Amino acid sequence: MRESGKSSIFTSMITQRQLFLRHLAQTSDAPLKLEVDSASGVWLTGPDGRRTMDLISGVGMSPLGHTHPAVVKAVEEQARRFMHVMVYGEYILSPQITLAKRLADALPEGLDTVYLVNSGSEATEGAMKLAKRVTGRAELISCENAYHGSTQGSMSLMSDPYYTDAYRPLLPGIQHIRFNEPADLDRISTRTAGVILETVQAESGIHPPDVQWMQALRERCTETGTLLIFDEIQCGYGRTGYLWAFEGIGVQPDVLLIGKGMGGGMPIAAFISSHERMQTLSYSPVLGHITTFGGHPVSSAAALATLETLVQSNLIDSVEAKSALFEQLLGNHPAIRDIRRAGLMMALDLGDTSRVQAVIQYALDGGVVTDWFLFNTESIRISPPLIISEEEIEWGCHVLRAALDKVI
Repeated sequence: MRESGKSSIFTSMITQRQLFLRHLAQTSDAPLKLEVDSASGVWLTGPDGRRTMDLISGVGMSPLGHTHPAVVKAVEEQARRFMHVMVYGEYILSPQITLAKRLADALPEGLDTVYLVNSGSEATEGAMKLAKRVTGRAELISCENAYHGSTQGSMSLMSDPYYTDAYRPLLPGIQHIRFNEPADLDRISTRTAGVILETVQAESGIHPPDVQWMQALRERCTETGTLLIFDEIQCGYGRTGYLWAFEGIGVQPDVLLIGKGMGGGMPIAAFISSHERMQTLSYSPVLGHITTFGGHPVSSAAALATLETLVQSNLIDSVEAKSALFEQLLGNHPAIRDIRRAGLMMALDLGDTSRVQAVIQYALDGGVVTDWFLFNTESIRISPPLIISEEEIEWGCHVLRAALDKVI
């Protein structure tokens, strides 16, 4: 039905912010409401031309920054050739094959077969099914204060009842252990199908793993025939100063989850394991795991361009120096109790939720986007694109210090 002239005039008077609140389902009662008209590098630009520095990369989504030329070129070229043509796994599509082969080349032996999906939650779901299928067991173990997704299966791995109680009953057979706690490893047994954990625990406020604990975890999983699943959806793709965070601790998983930064701004994720394990999803039953849009050709092309750019540049080598510069410029501020960091994943611990919320708003007013953590509201999240320059870091820290000054 054609809308009347009067209705059309009324609609044109409604702002984008009002339409956002009226017609888009909300995830909280206090969204940032930052209106974006364009984005490039570490900068978001509003319709009024005001630029805002993105110090969270869409929560680790853009290692190459926004609209990186290599990614844009790959998207445009693939979109002109073909886009979605068939459910995943039926047709031989060069963007998927080339990406999977390139990922296998960048990973150690035993992580050579890729299942492409749309999101990190889906990668988690696939890995949960894979662990049960390979081992014939039902129990899954995750860590307290870990986040692996918001679908019902992945949410079942979450320990915080605040986020889960409204959706129970969730999956049975889930146990939670403490990250970096040696005594809890004894709870992994011959009943356990898989142990899934973030290689750097993110939503608890950036907690890197203890290397000895991770080695003992690997040994315990091997001893009990349990699949060790590393979730690098947020900490992968160079964010810790290694292409894969597990490279920095010398412990290899049986299954690897990747996503977020994988597509350079396009939606794509994957779970990866050995050919032998992944084959179990193809029989008894056939179509043991299936996705319609997983490995979308355009997203696969973007992901390949992202990976190639990261590997061929010096961006990953520059991560630690950039991370150290953030700590140098912010570490002596009296409002900050501690800075925890794993490369360009950082948490500024203020020890107070109200201060964190105030600093986030003051920083936004000053032209910088920051954030808090799902299970740690007393710390500020910093995870900028890896392409951020020293000059941009200095400018961003100047704005952050001014915001921190206001809360003390």
